[in-house]
Amino acid sequence: MVSDGDVTVSVVPSRSEIDTLTRFRRDLHRQPGLAFDVGHTAAAIAERLRRAGLHVVENVGRTGVVATLTRGDSPRAIGLRADMDALPIIEANDFDHHSVQRGLFHGCGHDGHSTLLLGAALTLAKRASLNGTVYFIFQPDEENGTGADAMIDDGLFERFPMSAVFGLHNLPGLPIGHFGIQAGPFCSFEDNFEIQVRGRGGHASMPHLAVDPIVVGAEIVTALQSIVARNVPPSDHAVVSVTDFETDGARNVIASNVCITGDCRGFEARTSELIRRRMEDIVRAVAGAHGAEAEVSYTTSFVPVVNHPDATALCAAVVDGLSAATLHHPYGRVGFSEDFAKMLLHRPGAYILMGNGDDGPHHSQPLHNPHYDFNDAAIPVGVGYWCALAEAALAHPSINDWRLPSP
Repeated sequence: MVSDGDVTVSVVPSRSEIDTLTRFRRDLHRQPGLAFDVGHTAAAIAERLRRAGLHVVENVGRTGVVATLTRGDSPRAIGLRADMDALPIIEANDFDHHSVQRGLFHGCGHDGHSTLLLGAALTLAKRASLNGTVYFIFQPDEENGTGADAMIDDGLFERFPMSAVFGLHNLPGLPIGHFGIQAGPFCSFEDNFEIQVRGRGGHASMPHLAVDPIVVGAEIVTALQSIVARNVPPSDHAVVSVTDFETDGARNVIASNVCITGDCRGFEARTSELIRRRMEDIVRAVAGAHGAEAEVSYTTSFVPVVNHPDATALCAAVVDGLSAATLHHPYGRVGFSEDFAKMLLHRPGAYILMGNGDDGPHHSQPLHNPHYDFNDAAIPVGVGYWCALAEAALAHPSINDWRLPSP
């Protein structure tokens, strides 16, 4: 329960429950699904939740699952969200639960996230002390940044009216039992760009008759490095990365076209707009100076995760109340992006990082590494956190009064 910022909770799954969840997690790992194609995962989750007596709705946002647990008479309601999709990576692990779908791999731990939230739902379903409603949200297609919008567009917050929503992600390198969080901007936006340069191809021996788009493209790549170094204020974090450079040239053929693609990160809308504007200026000026033509396509795939201050304080208090847990607050901003950010545009809430371990051949590997594996030792920690957060949030006297910040 929570009172004046103090949280006292004690929710720990039994050894047999942990063993069952471990087997479940490893089954999900063996049979991953990409993007919205998460049929095995979604069906397995829905079946377990129904068996425990929860009301389950499938196919929310195409393949999402939402389960409802209501106890007592409190009007308070919250959402807890986990992601379900895998990555298009060939797994390099050879343990018994390795992926049987070559080229598909749970290299980000979404199999673990789904298992933690399932475990919390099963545990809370047995607790008579719960007072209010918890919506357990299992989201597809986090990796491409479209799953949250799909569920929202399908009426997530109208069909399942919650006052706040919370998310969690494992973090390799952070020890088991450690959590990291901070209020305000936490995870970065991700913008993507494609620059098309059109020159005039020709014979490699007669470059004076051509307009070489490779020379133009190379100058653009160099000039793009000035955006962060000379345009973004030092107090604002930003990254501009060129990740591919493709031409239609050959050994003795000067190309006619170049395609440059890349990725930009930061934490503020003004930073995104500054990068876009300066990129367009640079591309236009460099191409014009060489007599080439060029255009920029600039899109946003992920918006920043912005944690609500009251929700962040609640999550921090919950971690402080857990046995043998260590809180890092403020943790500092992180450069990866997260689709959960879209949900935080509609409801106040917070996103927390949970340690996946700092040793071993798999658990300390970076996310998206082919040798990574979710650490099953984190299952009781994560389930305990979710259960404690649910009880604390539903007992919070002002959670229904939280408001989104003004745009």
